[in-house]
Amino acid sequence: MNEETGAGVFRTGHVGLNVSDIGRSEEFYRDVFGLRVVGGSEEAGRRYVFLGEGERIVLTLWQQGVGRFDKGSPGLHHLSFEVNSIEEVREAEARLREMGVPLVYGGAVPHAEGTQSGGVFFEDPDGIRLEIFSPTGAAGLDAPTQGAPSCGFF
Repeated sequence: MNEETGAGVFRTGHVGLNVSDIGRSEEFYRDVFGLRVVGGSEEAGRRYVFLGEGERIVLTLWQQGVGRFDKGSPGLHHLSFEVNSIEEVREAEARLREMGVPLVYGGAVPHAEGTQSGGVFFEDPDGIRLEIFSPTGAAGLDAPTQGAPSCGFF
């Protein structure tokens, strides 16, 4: 319980994203993250899909978007997924390369010069910025920028 507010502990549940092509986005998120479909609807005008691990919903995709993600508007900056090791980051990087997904910074980078954490940065088919990172293992990699987090301005 939070002493100041009296509220319980809050955890992120699932993340909902508006997409322009639900089939394309479902395939992308399944292929990149290994998520599976746990529910959804094909009803005209109300198409959505729940993607998850086991029974736990991680991501919901809603066919409500048009155009591309606007990085200059208030709202989501980027969506980050944590893995256990830098090796898993490298495996994701290899999958992304096989899929032809452009990687920001050209591949895995630390969050800042000399930090242990780091990952790969890229976009989904609608331009939503994504990150796959590990809390350890990136200290030997070169940081793409000095004085700012790698995840802050891509």
